[in-house]
Amino acid sequence: MAESGGDKMEMMNEQAVAGKWNFMRSELNQLYSKINELEQELNEHQLVINAIQPLDPGRKCFRMIGGVLVERTVGEVLPAVNRNKEGLQEVITRLTEALEKKTKEFAAFEAKYKIKVRGKGDDVVPEKTAKESAAQGVLV
Repeated sequence: MAESGGDKMEMMNEQAVAGKWNFMRSELNQLYSKINELEQELNEHQLVINAIQPLDPGRKCFRMIGGVLVERTVGEVLPAVNRNKEGLQEVITRLTEALEKKTKEFAAFEAKYKIKVRGKGDDVVPEKTAKESAAQGVLV
């Protein structure tokens, strides 16, 4: 009876490790997706800058602010878009640093508990060549 209690405690420990591993993996995925989202937004800002930079600063321009379309001039909008772009770059840099830190923590956690994920490509079975597979199972 004492052994079954020890097995249960060990099983809970395995479950806790698996739960923490899943949580850490989901955090990494969230960071990856957020960085990708912000990089897309950064690219959109760069497209806008490239499109309006050669235009006359007094030319009429429309900008979406908080879901409201506002009429401005190119001279007013261009600096604001540049500031937003710089802010996005800073956020992406911070998130990338956080991602690197989390990735190291995740790798250390996997190493500590000797976690190996199947299907990662580490243990790929070589496929048979066409000659070997053609010779096998052919009836004449």
